[in-house]
Amino acid sequence: MREVEVVVIGAGQAGLSSAYHLRRSGFEPDRGFVVLDHSPGPGGAWQFRWPSLTYGKVHGMRALPGMELEGADPARASSEVIGEYFDRYERTFGLRVRRPVDVRAVHEGSGGRLLVETSDGDWSARALINATGTWDRPFRPRFPGQETFRGQQLHTARYPGPEAFAGQRVVVVGGGASGTQHLLEIAPYAAATTWVTRRPPVFREGPFDEEAGRAAVALVEERVRQGLPPRSVVSVTGLPLNDAVRRGLADGVLDRQPMFERITPDGVEWADGRRVTADVILWATGFRPAVGHLAPLRLREPGGGIRVEGTRAVADPRIHLVGYGPSASTIGANRAGRAAVRDIRRLLAREERVAA
Repeated sequence: MREVEVVVIGAGQAGLSSAYHLRRSGFEPDRGFVVLDHSPGPGGAWQFRWPSLTYGKVHGMRALPGMELEGADPARASSEVIGEYFDRYERTFGLRVRRPVDVRAVHEGSGGRLLVETSDGDWSARALINATGTWDRPFRPRFPGQETFRGQQLHTARYPGPEAFAGQRVVVVGGGASGTQHLLEIAPYAAATTWVTRRPPVFREGPFDEEAGRAAVALVEERVRQGLPPRSVVSVTGLPLNDAVRRGLADGVLDRQPMFERITPDGVEWADGRRVTADVILWATGFRPAVGHLAPLRLREPGGGIRVEGTRAVADPRIHLVGYGPSASTIGANRAGRAAVRDIRRLLAREERVAA
């Protein structure tokens, strides 16, 4: 059993930000804290993004604390640019991320400590920062007839790039940024595209200023305070109306259709009997927080989410969720990492005073 003060799970933006602030606060890697990451290399979820998502198309990438990302080629794949940046960051600050390590479960340990079970042995910690994000839990809704579809069904998490859809009839499901990006990329290659969303998309014109950002984050934050599953910040900000989106609206690529009723062997069908034939259904339907390993701690509320104040789980002050709910953005993750470390330092100091 290896003991540390703090275990950080995940080495994406949120995990690296947290590790940076732990190091600055005097915690030493491998003794004061450890970062466990299940990915094969640096880059968090960015390393799994599709090749056509170049760095120039990335929306709102915020630099990690203490090191700017400068001189990046906007034409390079974001997976390469950000993977190299994260790798340089880990080495510069000596964060000693351990990978690939799968965290299987977090249990109540002895003496008020947490027991973290992993594929590389167990750890005992006084506090835990969970920064596992959502990439490992792609969400795909269920529809009648789904299992009968003879074509291919893909999720954004396995999107191969637009060339793979050449000559095919593609139904894209989802009204977020990924759905619109997929459509705009696929349309020049596909035989036909159909865009389906549960709610009419909301397009946002003009700059997204700091005040609007705070208002959007506040809406997401209120849900996690109530113990409800978090919604993404993007879901309450709307889609930016840029030149590419304007062209897509004008030429009919972004002609949104309401959600279909069922899936048939050769396509999709609406309640009024209208049908669209498809070779591929691409689910751009988002992700859910990857927090299953925390289940033994019984943190979930009746509403289905984990109730959080700031970054602290209300049910267990030793647990901090960074990159969850309102901090699930690059700028939010940076701030939340700092806040979590500040809160953990206070918690550990109180425990030490009581013990004395």
